Amino acid sequence: MQIIDKGSGTPLVLVPGLQGRWEYMRGTADALARSFRVLTFSLCGERSSGLRLEPAKGLDNYPAQIRAVLDERRVDRAIICGVSFGGIVAVKFAAAEPDRTRALVLASTPGPQWHLRRRHQIYVRAPRIFGPVFLAETPLRVREEIAAALPARLDRLRFGVTQLSTLLRAPVSLGRMGERGRLISTLDLVADCARITAPTLVVTGERGLDQVVPESGPSEYLRAIAGAHAAVIERTGHLGSITRPDVFAAIVREFVERQRDAAA
Repeated sequence: MQIIDKGSGTPLVLVPGLQGRWEYMRGTADALARSFRVLTFSLCGERSSGLRLEPAKGLDNYPAQIRAVLDERRVDRAIICGVSFGGIVAVKFAAAEPDRTRALVLASTPGPQWHLRRRHQIYVRAPRIFGPVFLAETPLRVREEIAAALPARLDRLRFGVTQLSTLLRAPVSLGRMGERGRLISTLDLVADCARITAPTLVVTGERGLDQVVPESGPSEYLRAIAGAHAAVIERTGHLGSITRPDVFAAIVREFVERQRDAAA
């Protein structure tokens, strides 16, 4: 299995989103690595991951991958940080492995009972046919939040070039994205949330700027997970951990330091 291991300090596992490739989280991993030892990877099923997805396991493939990463790098406990779809994986892991979860960070994560919108249900049934439509919609969905996060035109241009370069180097698979979409099409993590004992941080963008995950979704984790805390990345929406990675990393670092001080 290919594991990206960078930085030093408290181990933090960074779980990527629906696209499945760690490369789209490179800037986030770099920012977090200034404070933590970051372990990240491409989701199983991706060619670059080195791991096959076992259909019979369903969503449980991905928590098992986190466990394998920790075992491979001989890490007993880590902060588990999931972004968007990766947050769902992080919840499943934290519920099943409380002794190995030092803290849980959920960034722009669909709510514990999130369901695909009707048109997205159609997309995931035939991703190779309708997937290009989904990708074509993406710039329209995130245009407002990118303008807010990167008000300077030159910064937006650099961001666009970086994303295009990443897409060329690490192309996404519409079929594998569709498989992951089907796995969470009838999501119910309420029971998993009730089992989580690790300190939990729920990170969102500003209200109204996230056009991917409904605003009510992430806030449901604050009710479902005992003692969960909330934080907002200003001037951004769903992509806050990518468009403003330094701010995101600072929020995570401050949360972990507060928990460490409280425990001391």
